[in-house]
Amino acid sequence: MRTALISMMISLAASSALAQQRPLVTEDPETIGAGRLLLEGGVEYDDDVVYPVSGLQGNLLRLPIFGLSIGVSSIAEIQIDQASFSRLDIKARRPAPLSDLVTATGSSTSDADDLMIGAKIRIAPEGTSRPAFGFRFATKLPNAGNESGLGLDTTDFLASILVGKTTQSVRIVGNIGLGILGDPTNGNRQNDVVTYGLSFARAITNAAEVVGEANGRASTRSGGPLPGTESRSIVRLGLRYTAGGWRGDAGLLLGATNDDPGIGFTAGFTYAFTAFQVP
Repeated sequence: MRTALISMMISLAASSALAQQRPLVTEDPETIGAGRLLLEGGVEYDDDVVYPVSGLQGNLLRLPIFGLSIGVSSIAEIQIDQASFSRLDIKARRPAPLSDLVTATGSSTSDADDLMIGAKIRIAPEGTSRPAFGFRFATKLPNAGNESGLGLDTTDFLASILVGKTTQSVRIVGNIGLGILGDPTNGNRQNDVVTYGLSFARAITNAAEVVGEANGRASTRSGGPLPGTESRSIVRLGLRYTAGGWRGDAGLLLGATNDDPGIGFTAGFTYAFTAFQVP
């Protein structure tokens, strides 16, 4: 029994180094390692997605969801996330602040997703009784346009403190941070939101894990959120299976606010490998 527990702990630690993400979005403070590349790819389907700024509502397909992390040192990595393409099957339209800018007149609309570019730094490694600490900052680029109804044409900034600790065969990770979100209807305004995430990964065999999280943001604006900056929260539950440098995953998404999807599904893979030597 003791040997099996130690094996699961080793497996969990190795899989944490392989990839901290899919199907979760809560960031682990551990980085991928100097000279290593991590590739992520996947697909996501969300039912009953609401776009408060464009007034569109429907079922959303995102494919492929591509991400790249580059280990520039033993404690730092560069991240490029959400390189994907979205298609919305429109079920309803309603009046909204920028609904008159939407050029999609049929039963569907599509666009590239907003690209996220950022960096993560591990500030302190995990100790016997101390969790690991890290810091992440990222900028969301306005790749999706408001003409498609899927974008806001705003540039946002996000920064978070990351904490992670492994206890026996369970990895717990928490994020807390600040997001500066632009107002898509007025370039002179912004909404500062609190971002958060809490996740777990539980090893059930040497290769398989059960994972879950609650992740979202909370608006702090006293007069109510600006359009497109509303509070959001999504619960994710899933499975991960690691084999060598590869990991497969699948997950269920449950929205917790009126603007989140009612239910969603995601599946994908992660591959990590050593690509270059850091001088």
